[in-house]
Amino acid sequence: MIVDSLKNAETYVGLHPAFREAFEFLRQADLNALEDGIQEIHGKDLYVSFQKAQGKDAACALLEAHRKYIDIQFLMEGNEQTGWKPREACAEVAKTYDADKDIEFFADPPQSFIRLNPGTFTIFFPGDAHAPMVSTGIIHKCVVKVRIG
Repeated sequence: MIVDSLKNAETYVGLHPAFREAFEFLRQADLNALEDGIQEIHGKDLYVSFQKAQGKDAACALLEAHRKYIDIQFLMEGNEQTGWKPREACAEVAKTYDADKDIEFFADPPQSFIRLNPGTFTIFFPGDAHAPMVSTGIIHKCVVKVRIG
């Protein structure tokens, strides 16, 4: 897992061939003007999901993990906490892996929480179980999905 500000994104472009284009997309002038939903950059290999929703209580936020994609989650508005735990340490399966949606859920409590402010991003690799959208307010964010497998 990586947490940083978008102004430092250049540091991470060497981690995956699609990261440069992903971060260039996030640097667009007005992401807030884009509608909620999915916007493809390179088909299913690189796409973005926009969402604006009421945050969840930490007790209700399940850890999730992916096998085929890396998540770059960028907070545009609001304040968010995200739970984190190594995928290999998760023991309580809440929903088994769905290959079509590339997601599995765990009922384990997060090992830690990260506080995010607008302009920050997290990178979650397949080994990172994460519980996003924890907040008492509205969160507006986008998730860049980067295919790895």
